[in-house]
Amino acid sequence: MSANIISFVIVLGILIFVHEFGHFLLAKLMGVGVEKFSLGFGPRIVGKKIGMTEYMISAIPLGGYVKMVGEEPDKEIDDSLIPLSFSHKGLFKRSLIVLAGPVFNLLLSVVIFFVFFQISGMPIIKPEVGEIQQGMPAYEAGICPGDFIVSIDGKQVTQWDEMSALIKQSGGRTLHVEILREKSTVLVKMAPRLVSSQNLFGERVDKYAIGITASGAFTIKRLNFFQSAAQGMLQTWRIAKLTVLAIGKIITGAISAKTLGGPIMIAQLAGQQAKAGITNLIFFIALLSVNLGIINLLPIPVLDGGHLIFFLIEAVSRRPLNHKMREVAQQVGIFILILLMIFVFYNDIARILFD
Repeated sequence: MSANIISFVIVLGILIFVHEFGHFLLAKLMGVGVEKFSLGFGPRIVGKKIGMTEYMISAIPLGGYVKMVGEEPDKEIDDSLIPLSFSHKGLFKRSLIVLAGPVFNLLLSVVIFFVFFQISGMPIIKPEVGEIQQGMPAYEAGICPGDFIVSIDGKQVTQWDEMSALIKQSGGRTLHVEILREKSTVLVKMAPRLVSSQNLFGERVDKYAIGITASGAFTIKRLNFFQSAAQGMLQTWRIAKLTVLAIGKIITGAISAKTLGGPIMIAQLAGQQAKAGITNLIFFIALLSVNLGIINLLPIPVLDGGHLIFFLIEAVSRRPLNHKMREVAQQVGIFILILLMIFVFYNDIARILFD
């Protein structure tokens, strides 16, 4: 339990710091004064004031905040502080400051993957056959465990994903498959069969398959600086895309809302990843960082996405949203977040009691 808590504090601390540092850095670059930079909410535990900014750690480690000069548009401030006021900056600068938090979370994921690919290279799963399903085309064609798929219909195959894509795109037509077996080349024919399976979201999908699994053998491809950067962005994009799809499916009811997890689940997963090794924990941080960035862009008042919606309304109407409407929207947003927090805590507790 203590390992889970320590891992949770480390993971959440990194994610919150990166998010809030994004807001803080852009505020400074845009000439906005920052009064407080806090990791956590509630009562201050420790802190130090440097210049006009108080840097502190607060008691509730479930978030953080950057308090800027003139953040509340209707609150009067001293004339000397107007040049440092957030509300007195142009719409573009305010939008950049708000957007910086989620963007920095996405950048953290890019950096983590970039460093991994630079140091360790990119693992490539070999197109080597592991298990074979009886009654499926591969079994009927005489494919054996340990066979290495060399080409399909004359197209060279160097990794498992390439082979899998060619099979899925076959449409069920007969394929000519070249196999390397104990230094000998074997040519076989087989017609992939349409089968039902589950995707990442637990949904039933149909795809063409021949009934084999990968052996798990892999090779390491060394990447240069630019290739590592490109792969870092690609991996982050894939996680972001899956996150958006998952949120959409939860909203539409395609995925049960019971899959949502809260702080307890994060603590458990963080503990498990920490036990599995530092690399697993770092990848877990990258995954959560993308999730945090996407969730903060949701158009819910009090989240960064909600503020961006306010700015969009201001851009269209050429005037800020009036105080009363903004206040009601913020209250609705807080209510939604409280309900969501209660729900994910309920899910976490239900998993502990009934799983």
